[in-house]
Amino acid sequence: MKEPKIFAGPRLRQAREQAGLKQVELAEKLEISASYLNQIESDQRPLTRRLMARAAALLDLQKTYFEDGEEARRELQLREDLADPLFRAFPGASAEVTALIRAAPVLSEAFMTLYRAYAAQREAAFQHAWAVPLFPYDEVRDWVQSRRNHFETLDRAAEALFEVRGFQPLTLREDFRRHLRDAHGISVSEAPGLLEEGMFWRLSRQAGKLYVTGDAAPESEVFWLAHVIGQLEQQGVIEAELKRHRFSSEETRGLARMALANYFAGALMLPYRRFHEAAQAVRYDIQRLQRQFGASFEQVCHRLSTMQRPDLPGIPFYFAKTDIAGNVLKRSSATRFQFAQFGGPCPLWNVYRAFTQPGEILVQLARTPDDVTYLNIARTVGRGGGSYLARPRAVAVVLGCEIGHAVKTVYASGLDLSRPDAADPIGPGCRACERTNCRHRSVPPMGTALDNGTAARGVVPYRLKG
Repeated sequence: MKEPKIFAGPRLRQAREQAGLKQVELAEKLEISASYLNQIESDQRPLTRRLMARAAALLDLQKTYFEDGEEARRELQLREDLADPLFRAFPGASAEVTALIRAAPVLSEAFMTLYRAYAAQREAAFQHAWAVPLFPYDEVRDWVQSRRNHFETLDRAAEALFEVRGFQPLTLREDFRRHLRDAHGISVSEAPGLLEEGMFWRLSRQAGKLYVTGDAAPESEVFWLAHVIGQLEQQGVIEAELKRHRFSSEETRGLARMALANYFAGALMLPYRRFHEAAQAVRYDIQRLQRQFGASFEQVCHRLSTMQRPDLPGIPFYFAKTDIAGNVLKRSSATRFQFAQFGGPCPLWNVYRAFTQPGEILVQLARTPDDVTYLNIARTVGRGGGSYLARPRAVAVVLGCEIGHAVKTVYASGLDLSRPDAADPIGPGCRACERTNCRHRSVPPMGTALDNGTAARGVVPYRLKG
């Protein structure tokens, strides 16, 4: 397949200016002419892979800085924002989205931040709510997404600790407890009453104790222990990562700090090279990886979505976790798959059918409105509430990759991958989906006028004007 041309001139210009370099100076460092660099920055010439790698190294950028995944995310979000009836007076705005994202990425991000604030205030007023919207959570989620859910420095630190300490995948609970005791003087004690307080664990440095609930699955405790190890030992690495991004508030920075500790925990449980080799050997069979590493179905799925080390990449997966009410609890993507900003996800997504078949793995070929076909693997996860009066949480996860990677997985067995037209037509959610003839639509797409005529009736109780 022919590799797409990448036009990333504005992003290159922005990085150059932030580094304090003139166009002539960067051209000299890249060993190209100033006129050639000017054409690249003006989007008259594409950025070659060779120049992309050299520019990233010279300007101290992430290797994914110039890739189109983040641009696609911003474009979908901005189009969704502009579809609000608020902007009906500007019918041509949507046609200029791509140009704006490329030419002024910072300005477009500022506009979307402003619109999110407006939308949240409007929703709060409608609901008579006084609570502050969870913008920090959204901001951290988008930041992780912009990094393709991969933090290489933390990943390598976790892998190094795993190998140096001689940890073993099936004895991590004992290994991590021993490490906390020997390296930090912290012993682990069970405290069953924690769960009644809504807590899984509590660390008391003064007492040298880590209290954990006694009702947890072993793999959950292993993750909590790894998280605490990350907090204690990777503070410098975590703060260095945080300094590379400008967060809007200390609250947001705190959530990002927690997200990085969680990332380290997953990387310590499932060290990159070992896990990558095992995944390839079993053709990404999640259940076999569970047994091999003593991890949960969700932990394996989430880790698979982070395997984007530049020199040893895995399959680019997207990952999502949702509850039975349609609330997306966690999401990330190393693919072109886009999630809607507002409203519920698509009901044709197999992650929702998973609730009708608890514990069963459901495989689906699904095609999105941008004509990309995905292989989706979904299953319910979690355990019972521990007692009759405890209400178990009904959640499910979905892991997906583009069809071009599907043959590398065991889940492609028995599927006809040559017929993407047979895939289920899913979308990012009704408010952002452009499919007008879907009988599963719950609400009209944002920004689309309704035909109020009564001479005809479509598959939904309204018609959309073209």
